[in-house]
Amino acid sequence: MPQGCTGVSLIVRGQVQGVGFRPTVWRIATELGLTGDVRNTNDGVEIKLWGSKVDDFMGRLENELPKLASIDTITHSEVAAPAPGDFSIEPSTRNPIGTMATAIAPDAASCPDCIAEIRDPFANRFRYPFTNCTNCGPRFSIIEAAPYDRTSTTMRTFDTCPACAAEYENPSDRRFHAQPIACHTCGPHAWIERLDDGAVSHESFSMLDDVDSVGGMLLKGFIVAIKGLGGFHLACDATNADVVQTLRSRKKRYSKALALMARDIDVIRRYARVSNDEAALLESPEAPIVLLAANGDTLPDDVAPGLDHIGFMLPNTPMHHLMMRRVDRPVVMTSGNISGHPQCTTNEAVRVELASVADFALMHDRDIANRIDDSVIRIDLGKPRSLRRARGYAPAPLPLPLGFAGETQVLALGAELKNTFCLIKNGQAILSQHMGDLENAATSDDVAHNLNLYARLFEHKPEVIAVDQHPEYISSKHGLELAAQHQVPVYKIQHHHAHVTACMVENNWPADAPAVLGIAMDGLGLGADGTIWGGEFLKCSYAGFERLGCLKPVAMPGGTAAAREPWRNAYAQILAEIGAADFAMNYCELPLFERFKSAPLTAIEQMIKTDLNTPLASSCGRLFDAAAAMTGLAWDRQDYEGQAAMLFEAALDRDALNEPDDLIYPFTTPRLGGKGMPYIEPVWAWRALLGDLILQTPVGTISARFHRGLARAIVTLADRFCDSENLATVALTGGCFQNATLLELVHKGLEACERDVLTHSKTPANDGSVALGQAVIALHQHERGNANVSRNPWSDCRNL
Repeated sequence: MPQGCTGVSLIVRGQVQGVGFRPTVWRIATELGLTGDVRNTNDGVEIKLWGSKVDDFMGRLENELPKLASIDTITHSEVAAPAPGDFSIEPSTRNPIGTMATAIAPDAASCPDCIAEIRDPFANRFRYPFTNCTNCGPRFSIIEAAPYDRTSTTMRTFDTCPACAAEYENPSDRRFHAQPIACHTCGPHAWIERLDDGAVSHESFSMLDDVDSVGGMLLKGFIVAIKGLGGFHLACDATNADVVQTLRSRKKRYSKALALMARDIDVIRRYARVSNDEAALLESPEAPIVLLAANGDTLPDDVAPGLDHIGFMLPNTPMHHLMMRRVDRPVVMTSGNISGHPQCTTNEAVRVELASVADFALMHDRDIANRIDDSVIRIDLGKPRSLRRARGYAPAPLPLPLGFAGETQVLALGAELKNTFCLIKNGQAILSQHMGDLENAATSDDVAHNLNLYARLFEHKPEVIAVDQHPEYISSKHGLELAAQHQVPVYKIQHHHAHVTACMVENNWPADAPAVLGIAMDGLGLGADGTIWGGEFLKCSYAGFERLGCLKPVAMPGGTAAAREPWRNAYAQILAEIGAADFAMNYCELPLFERFKSAPLTAIEQMIKTDLNTPLASSCGRLFDAAAAMTGLAWDRQDYEGQAAMLFEAALDRDALNEPDDLIYPFTTPRLGGKGMPYIEPVWAWRALLGDLILQTPVGTISARFHRGLARAIVTLADRFCDSENLATVALTGGCFQNATLLELVHKGLEACERDVLTHSKTPANDGSVALGQAVIALHQHERGNANVSRNPWSDCRNL
């Protein structure tokens, strides 16, 4: 091989640390006879190469990347130095004035090689619950600083034994520089505790070890707290109705569906339909919870009350594989917390907070540095769609679309519910993991922890801060405080503009591309006119938006109380569309009329008449709440956000979707006041629904007719706006488009109108992606010199 004095230096940025990237580089370079070295730096992975086959190296690197690795950019420069004699892997270096440019890898489920080891009686790691390699194991959940080296993780307290050290130092071994490497001799260990301080009799549950004992405990009807990758779970036998109800009562989670784990797909298939794509998701390195259509054997009603889909996941750590070995049935695997509080991450917290919930706890001594919940995915329209982006996916970055330099460092604080935040740096958007609702003080503390963590990991110092324009959101207040602290400008972003923009970003919509028609259907967000929006048709670019249309604004009696109590929205719709006298005269024989007799209707009517705490809302979420209440599916109080709408969709009869079109509920699309903005009018849909109640039409048929009618009205109005505004592309966003039926009907209707449709996949359609939209809008405005995005830069919003 030529031994010249000029080599090439490559700086590789992306998800290339802690994923077996350097051993792959070493192997390819060695096989091609190249010399040089590779090392981690805070600017990326640096590769120096000498030899005649550099081009061959580049081609092979792209085709032979480790499963967990991804490359965003590669920059080249010449190296004027003699060629070394071989190719080596060098220690990490850190430029103190550099900037962190590599992605922090998400946690990854156990790979097939590691699973085989823990099942092999002759292997060194037989039944070792913390087995991992560069292809799997903990990453984000254990990291405290960058770059990703063992000393920067919670594994630094465990000194490697000679056997592990030999693997760690061998470039040809799959554990070369696997930072969490461990074995029975030198690594973390697990144990069982009784949470009532009593002794544990292992012989009652297993003749093997503590981890295997958990399987016996679950089969005998006990509730066990289990320390997973990003926090504790609460587990019990999902086929035992009594223990599931006991868990709900102790956890104070009365209705929301419980996630399940099964040891393999064959067990899952006994209870749910699993397509090939869904099986691939379940078995992927991300190992999310996958929502599957219930089918086959019946589980207790309390697993997913009133719903037709079940959330299943497979074991994602060696400990879970070992624990589930003897469990030939599904087990509940839900967040280890009291409902409304963050997931417990420490042994001490479990001993205090979950002592009244779990009977036993499976603990270990590898600390969790960063809380991260399980991701939730569902396949709709043939595509995986994120409903909650967390373990396995966060904090992997999203590239900014063409036209964004991304040189300005931006921090966006997100929404109040399903909160995430977003950083922008080096042309990438780094969306945090799902953290929950900020009304809970402990969740707010978790956000503060993660903001500090991400600032360290990505060496991020915001030059711009973006917040929701709602002044009372905790996230907005926090953003204003941070802006004052850093002395940087704040951009106040309208909620639904951020929703649409997030959809544009993840679909790589270029910065200077034409505007799209954004259809944002969700619960609520503060509108530019001071009312509550939630059913919006917006002409959107990154620069701004124009409100073209909406669902009919109707009063929300009691404000936030109406978001919790579906009956309030039902009566508000009846008052607005039919009137109390007409309702009493024509529908008095309905059970619905009798139910209203026990409600404080006079007070509601007076509140609306005097405009007392009854904001107008064009909310799609409240429209579904009203429908669910009228049909008797939800009435007094929702135990979780979106419960009424989810029950209404779950009740839907799929066969009724094929009924003749003249049975579809007739939503119309007139103009406000006869000459104002077009809107979707539900009056005739409500009359049709009430008529079907009189005829005792099945609720499943009513739900199908309602969905079809609303979807047809959305498509009709969207098609009209595309023509009038010369728009070719429609973006669907907002939590209501996590309703698979509504998404499918609208998507297919728009395609029939020959419109291009953008949808969410990598990020949730719900508020979990709002921070992404906020960040990119603020970046666009800042780079182009606009001082305030809280004002519409095209024209003042058309008020109602």
